Amino acid sequence: MRRKTALALTTFIAAGFWSGGAFASEVADEIVVVGKVLYTDQVNALKAPTPIIDVPQSLSIITADEIALRGFTSVGELVNYTPGVNTSQGEGHRDSIVFRGVRSTADFYIDGVRDDVQYYRPLYNLEQVEILRGPNALLFGRGGTGGILNRVTKKGVIGETFTGFQAGVDTFGEFGFQIDANYSASDNAAFRINAMYERLNNHRDFYDGDRFGVNPTAKFNLGPATTLDLSYEYINHDRFVDRGIPTGSDGRPVEAFKDIVFGDPEVNFHELEAHLLRASIQHTFSESLKGNLSAFYGDYDKQYQNFYVSGYDQATTPDVVTLDGYIDTTDRQNLILSGNLVGEFATGGFGHTVIFGGEYINTSSDQDRFNSFWNTTMDDNETFFIMRPLELRGGVGVNAGGMPTTNDFTIDLNDDTRVSIDVFSAYIQDQIEITDWLDVVVGVRFDSFDIEVFNVPAVETRTRKDEEVSPRFGVILKPQENVSIYGSYSESFLPRSGEQFANINGDNNALDPDTYSNLEAGVKWDINPVLSLTTAIFEIEQSSPQVADNDPSTLDIIDSKIQGFEAQLQGEITERWFVSAGYSYLDGEQVNRMGPTGLRPIELPEHMFSIWNNFQATDKFGLGLGLTYQDESFIDNANTAVLPSYIRLDAAAYYDVSDKLRLQVNLENLTDELYFPNAHSTHQVSVGAPVNARFSIKGQL
Repeated sequence: MRRKTALALTTFIAAGFWSGGAFASEVADEIVVVGKVLYTDQVNALKAPTPIIDVPQSLSIITADEIALRGFTSVGELVNYTPGVNTSQGEGHRDSIVFRGVRSTADFYIDGVRDDVQYYRPLYNLEQVEILRGPNALLFGRGGTGGILNRVTKKGVIGETFTGFQAGVDTFGEFGFQIDANYSASDNAAFRINAMYERLNNHRDFYDGDRFGVNPTAKFNLGPATTLDLSYEYINHDRFVDRGIPTGSDGRPVEAFKDIVFGDPEVNFHELEAHLLRASIQHTFSESLKGNLSAFYGDYDKQYQNFYVSGYDQATTPDVVTLDGYIDTTDRQNLILSGNLVGEFATGGFGHTVIFGGEYINTSSDQDRFNSFWNTTMDDNETFFIMRPLELRGGVGVNAGGMPTTNDFTIDLNDDTRVSIDVFSAYIQDQIEITDWLDVVVGVRFDSFDIEVFNVPAVETRTRKDEEVSPRFGVILKPQENVSIYGSYSESFLPRSGEQFANINGDNNALDPDTYSNLEAGVKWDINPVLSLTTAIFEIEQSSPQVADNDPSTLDIIDSKIQGFEAQLQGEITERWFVSAGYSYLDGEQVNRMGPTGLRPIELPEHMFSIWNNFQATDKFGLGLGLTYQDESFIDNANTAVLPSYIRLDAAAYYDVSDKLRLQVNLENLTDELYFPNAHSTHQVSVGAPVNARFSIKGQL
């Protein structure tokens, strides 16, 4: 009974949903339902029907309605308003998130299934996005050190027929549209299709591109206790790759270069074509036992190439920059099979919610990279005068010495590998209700990670098999129904083949995985049924085995730590005022073989703060106002290159023409602040967009 009450109390808060006024369609109502907890019969992120107030870790949920209201078009925009999480540049061709100081390009999931290929993930077909912080290896396996991001897709709705749409254009000239159509064929079947098209543009020279996605799905009730969901998604994405601008003698981005693109308008590009198939069957054996099986197959074909700044000496040669470049291709197929049983029962006066599951992953990944090769330098670097634009087009230009120069991407092979991976996993977790005010969570996961890498140029095959056990333990105290105080400990690991497992050459196949442990304690308080406050303190410790300098047969174990604090307030202050606010404090120190270095880890802002307010002025008209602040952080490990702090103001206004039609404008960077949101390395710093507006129309047919 207590769990049901807690679920009711967290319904509104967990969803983060506030559509405002009369614009609340049947589709929006469904989104509210899905957003109540991190579990429904259709989607399973935490594998068990646990109310958010009883989850012993930090998490945030962004619903589809909130995505639309805030004007989000990318994963990076979602992250800007999430405490403890910031973005990395991702070399201009992929999502890259820093979870509590740990950069990741692979801790992404879709409907709870691993989605580790490097690309920009669309938002058009989502019910909600779930961002979980802290290691999550028990439920998700390797990685997940600082957190994971799970996208929950829309499914067919039986018994309803509707068509929703939205279209928009911004002041840069970017435009796009989406459609969401559901057809209930019978009492036991429904078909749904989500589709989108975007014509890309922004404030930077040469930037353009197209993105297209279509996702037909089907839902079938095979019986009173069995549901089958089928999905196919096609994604096609082309875009210009922009690696940003260099830093100067003071270690900060050179503001005078803010309008210069250090790339080639014909060479810098990214192409992705992906086919994703998903199937999931859920069966209710009884009121206390449920099970699900899922299958996922993804086929990804990706290529990107670029020039970028590899060197700049402002003091000696202020008008000259050094460019490097490469072309990279990835052909990957992922097959993932998983199943779970979730049972609720009582023994000895204790209540149990037990998850038992297993997973098999087979990955085949072929990748190669060719460095740039200039006929003037006979290597991958060449110098050019800094101007707008650079004297470079199609890989042909004039270098800083005034000589014609030509690049060839077919001469200097950097690497060419063929990778095969097999992963077998099994896990069990028990959330034990000791009393009405005390729960204990215990669990363990076993992973067998077997990788084989064929290095084509060296005609060499290397293998490694890692078998790791990842435990989890948590305690949840409930002094009253609307308050939980929790503590948790968990572990995760990352094999030395890395997130993208390109190779285990050199000494990497002799090294054990990096391991991570996490301690977290927090408080979750449902102030009232429509307002919640959550806080957490945490510590992440990394242990990284390294070959000892003085004895290659032994290992040095290098430990480093990141500590922090998070707070989030979300919900209704009044009936007409919704707020979502977050703050995080992060601290850490680099550690090497000699011990603590006194240097701060990269991409670790000490303070981050965000707040978004929605004001319902009338029954039809509403306003939004938001602010994000990010403290300065270091771009390089030597702490000589700095990403400056910034404050950005955003706003929105919307008018409901009718119950089925809304007009909306979203304003970004109201004060026209020059800011630099993220970076990849010392001389690759992203330039934030100036003030701009996006006009959109949303409705139902």
